[in-house]
Amino acid sequence: MTDLDNKQLTELDKGSLIAMIVELREVVSKQAALIQELRDQLAKNSQNSGKPPSSDGLKKARSLREKGERHSGGQMGHEGHTLKMVEHPDHVERHRVTACPHCAANLGEVEPYEVERRQVFDVPPVRLEVTEHQVEVKQCPHCGRVVRGCFPAEVTQPAQYGPRLAAQAVYLTVYQLIPLARACEMFEDLYGQSPSQAFLLEAQAACEQQIDPVVKRIKHGLIASDIVHFDESGVRVEGCLNWLHTAGTERLTYYAIHPRRGQVGMQAIGILPEFRGRAMHDHWLPYLKFENCRHAFCNAHHLRELRFIVEQYDQTWARDMARLLLDIKAEVAAAPPDHMALLPERIADYERRYATILQQGFEANPSLDPGTGVEHPSPNKPRYRGKRGRKKQTPPRNLLDRLHRHKAQTLAFMHDFRVPFDNNLAERDVRMVKLKAKISGTFRTRLGAHTFCAIRSYISTVRKHGCNVIQSIHDAFLGQPFMPFTLAELPE
Repeated sequence: MTDLDNKQLTELDKGSLIAMIVELREVVSKQAALIQELRDQLAKNSQNSGKPPSSDGLKKARSLREKGERHSGGQMGHEGHTLKMVEHPDHVERHRVTACPHCAANLGEVEPYEVERRQVFDVPPVRLEVTEHQVEVKQCPHCGRVVRGCFPAEVTQPAQYGPRLAAQAVYLTVYQLIPLARACEMFEDLYGQSPSQAFLLEAQAACEQQIDPVVKRIKHGLIASDIVHFDESGVRVEGCLNWLHTAGTERLTYYAIHPRRGQVGMQAIGILPEFRGRAMHDHWLPYLKFENCRHAFCNAHHLRELRFIVEQYDQTWARDMARLLLDIKAEVAAAPPDHMALLPERIADYERRYATILQQGFEANPSLDPGTGVEHPSPNKPRYRGKRGRKKQTPPRNLLDRLHRHKAQTLAFMHDFRVPFDNNLAERDVRMVKLKAKISGTFRTRLGAHTFCAIRSYISTVRKHGCNVIQSIHDAFLGQPFMPFTLAELPE
């Protein structure tokens, strides 16, 4: 369309003017869609979309959690955990009274009638202890041969660090995510001895070797579980984008890194292909390719998307759907402990409300046939495809289609109380590994990335069982790694 002045416009016939108006309408429509898309991008944050909290910047986003009636801090009747005096302290210092500060009388021989006590808890000065191993060398008087004693199997060098220091090295670098150089500085400041970065890496490699049977059993245990949480997130390995995959339960965690995010990576990791329980995850399509298991969707994701639609499109159906999901969640939480699902009549009532809200949403967001321009409010409309595939839909319509097609996965938590409302467990498992990526920027080697995932799988499982992390790592170096008791009978 060329620019025309007023005189040229007045000389156009009716047909040309109509054609120009139609063309302008198409341009305005495309620009309006583009403006709305850009507005949607600007309005998204961690509380109304899948964006991470780090992308929010300095602007504080509102939490999805509703304000409760209780105030912050300890509640009435809560048993405190304040520091308490011990009956038998390690050291006692008596501060004697030798003179009266009022009349200067000598009180050195006067017996006290009461002793007040105060205790200070502190760390004593620490230093490395050196244990020298000596083996005897003798000459047999009968055969004349030289005979030597045997050093312990773990003592292989003339001078080396022991398993407890190696356990602390793994703890600092893998669990506390302290960079190698700073960990060496910490050892220097604490013990007056700075091991090399090579020692820290060797400690990680040795730990991975010792816990390998545990990590394999964790994987087998997840495959045998009824419900497993899955998630994935991008990390950089050797400067290239890779994907961290996590699978976990309340007691087990497994991490793996693969160059691919989708079905190829999931197949290579080997949990989902053999899993027969219910997989809890977000609504990403590659998960649904695994038909050997049932699926459940994270409703925290749905609540964030519904909030976005309320804020950006001001559609009441989204507010009603969010309230419905939260109402079901509250009723599930208040159900008697011996119940495994809501009562049939309650399920039927909630499903009716669910269908009604969806219908209201479809009426507010009809889909257009790109060929004829006819509106299709029904969720069961045919999918029209042109030369470039299906026409892009609005965020409200996309969410409506998903909630309609996957009602069973969305509402699974009210049919089976073992199914959680959201996938927050997997997101918590991912969080610390993402923090590692933020600190280091990238894993320098693929081997280092796999070592980190194996040790972190072990540590996360240890923590979920309430065990001491450093002691569990030290036990692994001694050949006695922590083994989740629920996996004791699983095959290797």
